[in-house]
Amino acid sequence: MTFEFDRRSALALAGGTLLATAWPAFGESLSFADWLQQFRRDAAAAGIREATLAAALDGIQPIQRVLDLDQHQPESTITFAQYIDRQITPKRVEAGRQRLADNHALLAEIGAHYEVQPRFIVALWGLETDFGAVTGNFPIVAALATLAWSSSRPDLFRSELMAALKILDKGAIQPAELRGSWAGAMGQTQFMPSSYLKYAVDYRNKGRADIWQDRADVFASIANYLSREGWNGDFTWGREVRLPSGFAPDLLGGKVLKPVDAWQGLGVRRADGGNLPHAALQAGIVQPGGADGPTLMTYGNYRVIMKWNRSTYFATSVSYLADRIAV
Repeated sequence: MTFEFDRRSALALAGGTLLATAWPAFGESLSFADWLQQFRRDAAAAGIREATLAAALDGIQPIQRVLDLDQHQPESTITFAQYIDRQITPKRVEAGRQRLADNHALLAEIGAHYEVQPRFIVALWGLETDFGAVTGNFPIVAALATLAWSSSRPDLFRSELMAALKILDKGAIQPAELRGSWAGAMGQTQFMPSSYLKYAVDYRNKGRADIWQDRADVFASIANYLSREGWNGDFTWGREVRLPSGFAPDLLGGKVLKPVDAWQGLGVRRADGGNLPHAALQAGIVQPGGADGPTLMTYGNYRVIMKWNRSTYFATSVSYLADRIAV
């Protein structure tokens, strides 16, 4: 979650072919066995118990499919309109409304505690894992070890592997059960291990934060992430707007922030042509689909969603789904 990769494609994949032999990549000279031995020493020095290291690392082998996905991700040519059509389907909207209703009391409690509207919790849950149905089936430790040994971002994945071992050392989950996307995203929240350590919540104080099976922990962990990254529960994500003719293109992209009243003064209006609301908010203007798509005035909450996944496509899909399931 904290870096860019195609997780949605990865979630559709399961398992992987294990390699019994080592191969070099990106200038890596160590065999996997030698690299793993060195990493294991470092993990022990960092305080990971030997029992945890044995359970997690003994016998693991690199996964060719993981390297294939990391090195040869296809270029995406999907348009914004196509993306929204695929993500915000009538079936998903209806499922989101049903999940919102089925979990009303729990979501209301968690939403009030973290000051995050339940519809956004459900929208993120729905888009990340189809409401918990698709969480990935790669062995997380082996996948992260593969990427830490031989990828274009070894330091990043090495850090995530260490975080995964810390999760196992705490007894949050057993190694065999720690499965997820090819790049290490886990559970119904699709947290990377470092994000789990920072944001995962044991909501009922049962001794471990369970983002894999416990719905209260899933919801609370999503809400905790949003809250700690600056969510404002008094406002929404933004709105679709209409630009005046001759609007300066350098004001687009979401990086230029102005008070809503300032945008009103520049001729920006609601999508229906009406005046913008008087709100004490800093807002940006984005066109995720380019000039031919919708124009969005985005508030701080939209920028928080962008911290979750640095994609305007994703942030807009979360925003749209949250709006539609609340109807």
